[in-house]
Amino acid sequence: MKLSVLMGAIALGTLVVPATAMAQERAGSVQIKGFVTAVLPDGKITDVETDIVGLPANTQTKANDNVVPTIAIEYFVSDNVSIETICCLTQHDVDGTAGLPGAEFVSDAKLIPATVTAKYHFDLGGAKPYVGAGPAYFIFIDEKPGSATIPLGVTDFDLSNEFGLALQVGVDIPLNDRGLGLSVDAKRYFIDTTARWFAGDTLAIQTEHKLDPWVIGAGLSYRF
Repeated sequence: MKLSVLMGAIALGTLVVPATAMAQERAGSVQIKGFVTAVLPDGKITDVETDIVGLPANTQTKANDNVVPTIAIEYFVSDNVSIETICCLTQHDVDGTAGLPGAEFVSDAKLIPATVTAKYHFDLGGAKPYVGAGPAYFIFIDEKPGSATIPLGVTDFDLSNEFGLALQVGVDIPLNDRGLGLSVDAKRYFIDTTARWFAGDTLAIQTEHKLDPWVIGAGLSYRF
C-alpha cells in the first residue's frame, strides 16, 4: 500500500510536469527538501535474553507511529547520481500488545535516524524518480522506562544505538525552471535495538527489538 501510493505519485508527475521544467543540468548542484514525514516503526520483541521479573511467556510489544518535520540535504555528483543526508528527531513509546496488552514498556524514547544514501535518478522527461541505499545509525536519547515497568522496581532504562541499512525510493517533480519542486520519498530501514531495564545496578530485563521502520515523507524541494 505504501509503495503503491508512491508509484502513483511518480506516474502522475510524469504526466503533468510541463516541458519547460524538464531538461536541467544537476551536476554540482545542492537540493534542500522540507518534508512532513511519517515514521512507522515495528518494535516487536524478537528475543528475551534476561527476565528476572517473570514476564508472561507470550509478551509482545509495538512502537507507536509518529509524524515529524524532516530536512534532507542532497548534493548531485552528476546529473543522475547524488548523495543525501537527512535530519529529524522522532519520539516513540513502546506498549504491550500481547501478554501485557496496553502496558507501557518504554516512554518517550527520542530517536535520531542518522542516514546517508547514494541515489540514482532516472529521467522520465518530467518527473525524476530515484532509488537509493546507504548506512544508517540510530541514536536514542532521553529514553525512559515505561509506567508499567516502574512498579517492578525498574529505576533506569537504555536502548542501544545501532547501525543498519536504509533502502530508498522516491520522485522529484519540478514545479518551475528555477529549482522549486515537489518531492515524495519512502525509506525502509533494517535495524534492531537492545532494550535494557535496570533495578538499581541489576539488569532486570533485556530484550531484542525489531525496529525496521518505514519513513515516508512529502514536501517541497529547492535546488540551487
